Order: sequence, then C-alpha cells, then structure tokens
Amino acid sequence: MTIDWHLREQARANLRRMVKRVLRKHGYPPDKQETASRTVIEQAELFAQHAAD
Repeated sequence: MTIDWHLREQARANLRRMVKRVLRKHGYPPDKQETASRTVIEQAELFAQHAAD
C-alpha cells in the first residue's frame, strides 16, 4: 500500500483552510493562526496514525 502524497498535501491544505476559517470566526489573533493550524494538523495526523494501529 502506498500513499498518494499529492492527495495528502491537498488534504492538509483543506484542513488548514478550515482551521483558519474557524479561528477567524472566533476572533483568534491572526498572528498566531499559522502556529495553531500546524498544531491541529499534527494532532490530526497523530490521531489518524493511532486509529490505524
């Protein structure tokens, strides 16, 4: 089984966009949005990895 990296990057981009939209909606500081987005993506990847085990 292989991972299609193009689809994986596309999924990351979609997740990042959704996270930033939610952060803006709730008044999260714009200068901290990138860090928060990275944290959420890392957590989602760890969760997916753990769920696959």
